[in-house]
Amino acid sequence: MAKQSRNDKRLMRHRRVRQNLSGTPEKPRMCVYRSLKNISVQIIDDTTGSTIAFASSLEKEIKSKQEYGGNKAAAKLVGELIASKAKAKGIESVAFDRGGFLYHGRVKELADGAREAGLKF
Repeated sequence: MAKQSRNDKRLMRHRRVRQNLSGTPEKPRMCVYRSLKNISVQIIDDTTGSTIAFASSLEKEIKSKQEYGGNKAAAKLVGELIASKAKAKGIESVAFDRGGFLYHGRVKELADGAREAGLKF
């Protein structure tokens, strides 16, 4: 049997978690994607299949404060930005979908930044 890559294992974890996790209009899903150089997050209503808000370390607001998007400081800024965008749309709480990534490092910093900015999950 062929050896599975780290990404294959992550995708298997993600599929397993997504069986029980879904976003509703009252409590949408906050989905995180982490690459080597950047991090992005979406707030998704799964009933309609639409993205309500989006933030990434590639946005001008983040790039002006933090040049490199693949570190914890940039992840925290992205968390604060997505929380402010969600609050502007009237969203108070979300279901956190870490996308199969471990809750450690940049994913944890993003979550902490969003919590500090007032988002509940």
